[in-house]
Amino acid sequence: MSAKILVVDDDASIRLLVSDVLSDQGLSVTTAASGEEALAILEGESFELILLDIMMKGMDGLEVCRRVRDSVECPILFLSAKDSAQDIIAGLGLGADDYLTKPFELEVLSARVQAHLRRQERILSSTPASRVIQIGEICLDAENVTVTRAGVPVPLSTRELELLHYLMTHAGQTLSRERIYRDVWQTEYGDMSAVAINIKNLRLKLDPEWRYIKTVWGQGYRFVTQSGLIEGE
Repeated sequence: MSAKILVVDDDASIRLLVSDVLSDQGLSVTTAASGEEALAILEGESFELILLDIMMKGMDGLEVCRRVRDSVECPILFLSAKDSAQDIIAGLGLGADDYLTKPFELEVLSARVQAHLRRQERILSSTPASRVIQIGEICLDAENVTVTRAGVPVPLSTRELELLHYLMTHAGQTLSRERIYRDVWQTEYGDMSAVAINIKNLRLKLDPEWRYIKTVWGQGYRFVTQSGLIEGE
């Protein structure tokens, strides 16, 4: 069964163009012409990826992302003519997994979509030894795509889940921002501020006391080991 993609844009020409390109890759594409229509679709269907325009009449893409981020686990990729650093940071800060500015090359869009789909496959096909990881109160179950703290479910975006999985499988190591970006985002080019933004989101949702995700100033980030957590208590 092909991956299901939701394309949300109030420009009919872009919806048709993106739909044709992704359909040619064997993907199953559903389109929505507004934020309101997208919310209605998402109430009854699940998708492997959402392409979401920001500047739409009525409910914009930022509001759509804000409303669905905690309940939708798939990657959300913003498409927008707004290309300032502040706009990109705001979009990623809401929990989006990627941001592509208009006008964009169709080949770049296709590559981004395929990269996100591959990342999801990696999460779901983790080796049995790493499918369930528990450190202190935090438990990540990659097979069921769930995270809990002290038994309480914590909803994360796909990117946040993959970042947490990466940090936990490298617990005890100090990881530079550049290494995290290269290994999790699977590229060496782009806005590396996305690492700090997603770390911040993880802390807000999972680790507000900073017990688990430590900042090593001037070097990067480290997820504590079980022994390190006990020693620090």
